[in-house]
Amino acid sequence: MIVGVLGAGQLARMIALAGIPLGLDFIFLDPSADACANKLGEPLIGDYNDPALLAQLAERADVVTYEFENVPAEVAEFLASHTQVHPSPKALAVAQDRLVEKSFFFGLGIPTPDYAAVDSFESLEQAMITLGYPAILKSCTQGYDGKGQSLLKSPDDLKPAWELLQGVPAVVEAFVPFNREVSIIAVRSVSGEVVFYPLSENLHRGGILRVSECRTNDPMQQQAESYISRLLEALDYVGVLALELFEVDGQLVANEFAPRVHNSGHWTIEGAETSQFENHLRAILDLPLGSTAPVGNAAMVNFIGGLPKTEELLAIPHAHLHLYDKSPRKGRKVAHATIRAESQEQLSELVKKLTVLADQVDDS
Repeated sequence: MIVGVLGAGQLARMIALAGIPLGLDFIFLDPSADACANKLGEPLIGDYNDPALLAQLAERADVVTYEFENVPAEVAEFLASHTQVHPSPKALAVAQDRLVEKSFFFGLGIPTPDYAAVDSFESLEQAMITLGYPAILKSCTQGYDGKGQSLLKSPDDLKPAWELLQGVPAVVEAFVPFNREVSIIAVRSVSGEVVFYPLSENLHRGGILRVSECRTNDPMQQQAESYISRLLEALDYVGVLALELFEVDGQLVANEFAPRVHNSGHWTIEGAETSQFENHLRAILDLPLGSTAPVGNAAMVNFIGGLPKTEELLAIPHAHLHLYDKSPRKGRKVAHATIRAESQEQLSELVKKLTVLADQVDDS
């Protein structure tokens, strides 16, 4: 069985690492010859819309998936006319545009922060009269890990923020005074089997995820499952889906969803009976889904821009290091470590130790 993957970054790498023990082979289409997943399968090097490469991928892959949502939707649509593509091109198209995504949430009764579409500096000024400060200006497309975003604290911030976007369509959101950030990961198979992972509680800095901790028996679990179930059904979704949420006074407000395996679910590699990566493959191949039950208490810490010494990381009890085979670069995710513990108290202490090492090399 051959799985085609659009993109060959660390998420594709972890998908392949989960699939090789299942006897799966992989083909990766990516513009970069040194993309970090290429060593784990057959690389097709070129643009995502290269007709010859797409034809080759469609002919040889039994199923195609993607590792990030900035793949052109028309590429997924072309492949879907020749082979199976999961998640669907519709899910990709909705996730690619923040304005479309927010309208989609609204139609499903999933609350979001107040927002307004802006396509000129004048429309931004007008929107701020209603939304007030602080707010966040975001490009409608091509935004991830804090890219294409600016915090608006006062009218003085409007002009620089708008100029930074260089006139692309955008959405401005009212700032949400959240108690915490959480995410839920769900998996749905071709046959319609659905499983949910426990909530992850997340810490971001500079728009980049730093720490995720599994929260077993979280009081917000049922509400989060209700929201993500609506997305799964409306999109006729197949694969792993992640929904990022703010908790505000005991209620959840949707931030965005990702139609792919997700950074906040990396703790599942060692911290769940079945990782999100293996379950994604099971789902798109219509195999029985694996248990999402946590194994003890688990968390994940990202390493951004640089790496501590391996021996320092592995000296921390119950730490599991995952290197991405990527050269260090400012703001770049180069590795993560998962951690398991018998108690929440012990987990918190071990996460602190990992975070200290991460902060020492952080070049974001």
